[in-house]
Amino acid sequence: MSHLPILPVFLPLLAGVFLLLPPIQNSIQRQRLFALALCGAIVVVAVLLLLKSQVSGTMVYVLGDWQPPFGIVLVADRLATLMVLLTAVLAFGALLYACAGDDLGGRFFHPLFMFQLMGINGAFLTGDIFNLFVFFEVLLIASYGLLIHGGGKHKTRAGLHYVTLNLIGSTLFLFALGMLYGTTGTLNIADMAVKVTRLDEAERALAKAGGMLLLVVFGLKAAMLPLHFWLPRTYSAAVAPVAALFAVMTKVGVYSILRIHTVIFGAGAGELANIAMPWLWPLALLTIVIGAIGALASPGLRALTANLVIVSVGTLLIAVALQSPEATAAAMYYMVHTTLISGALFLLADLIWEQRGKAEDRFVMARRMRQPVAVGIAFFIAAMAVVGLPPLSGFVGKLMLLQSTVEWPQAGWVWPLILLSGLAALIALSRAGTSLFWRCHGDPLPGEPIAGIKLTAVYLLLAASPLLVVFGGPVVDYSQAAADQLHDRSQSVYSLLPEDYQP
Repeated sequence: MSHLPILPVFLPLLAGVFLLLPPIQNSIQRQRLFALALCGAIVVVAVLLLLKSQVSGTMVYVLGDWQPPFGIVLVADRLATLMVLLTAVLAFGALLYACAGDDLGGRFFHPLFMFQLMGINGAFLTGDIFNLFVFFEVLLIASYGLLIHGGGKHKTRAGLHYVTLNLIGSTLFLFALGMLYGTTGTLNIADMAVKVTRLDEAERALAKAGGMLLLVVFGLKAAMLPLHFWLPRTYSAAVAPVAALFAVMTKVGVYSILRIHTVIFGAGAGELANIAMPWLWPLALLTIVIGAIGALASPGLRALTANLVIVSVGTLLIAVALQSPEATAAAMYYMVHTTLISGALFLLADLIWEQRGKAEDRFVMARRMRQPVAVGIAFFIAAMAVVGLPPLSGFVGKLMLLQSTVEWPQAGWVWPLILLSGLAALIALSRAGTSLFWRCHGDPLPGEPIAGIKLTAVYLLLAASPLLVVFGGPVVDYSQAAADQLHDRSQSVYSLLPEDYQP
């Protein structure tokens, strides 16, 4: 059995432990080099995983050789490996930016960063719904520490709200697990997908309640309306590298909804098929609306970026609600695009903040920036990508999603909202660019130029947008193959269980 699937979980765990020990812990330079090396190694492992899943199909890693449905398993299928690679690239860019000085606000930035990376990768790879809860807790505990990195009352207030809401979400998660385990007798996702089709009427009602409770929990993690209100304040309060890494946190929630409500409660679930879709449709549409309104009302670039993340969540949830392989493929492509560009925008907002003094990233008149060309080009690329203008990846992702709705009666709702949300983003970002780069007076503030490592990190993440277009054919083909695999129960359910499996 290949040990490759467990490395994205084991490597950051090992790195986090070593970063807490001397002599590495006693030197910030050693911490930076070690963390960057491990993050680069995770990127390489993620690429190998993705290539192997494409050639050999799904890899099932059985811990302790306890075969499913009794043992703990990791499932590295095309979707999971794509999300692991996405997380690794985003984490490398955020960590590279942090190594220019943002990691000095606390002693344990690098260990916490690695533990959060471990939790995120584990959530994407697990084939067991209880271990999904475990990895959720790992990434959340690490995020609590990262959120208040650097201190300050704004971070403390945002952290208190964030912790409280997630503790409530974790409690509801346990209730949902109890309901599903009580009715199906298993927590293995593939095994549960088989057993929900064989429940009697009373058990179906309880399993349905558990499934809907999971929608609430994952909706909270994804910032789905009306559970979105924590996100703008939390993301705006965090230091830039943490906010950039948090760009993938909402995607963990979207991924969980996609995985659970496609594999367990999808089209093959009998009486429990698509139980969440009547609720998910209107909530996804309203999430786009509230995110677009928030973007237009945002006073600064960080808040604007946070509200654009909410818009992207609503767009992805529409694709999930469609429950078709074409829509799921569009969601995968769009998820890669929006996660990396949102991360770059959070880093870019911090660069602008540094150069504008007391004006920070607010849309008010201020002195000129010291390096307006380098920052302005980055902002222009990010704005075009977010809005969805050709020839960048945002256009391709939205086009794929719109095309996937053509034969659906809901297209009359989806097309106007996605196009209008793009218009709202265009207006908001045009206002932001005008205020930040044109409404200037006086000479730039004295100070050092932007560290080259920070600009490198920003442009590294922004490079994903043109690359997703240049290599659009293979990326779209991979996304479609991953979507077909997820919607095909012979691949997403039965191939993950032993040959002698008896439900």
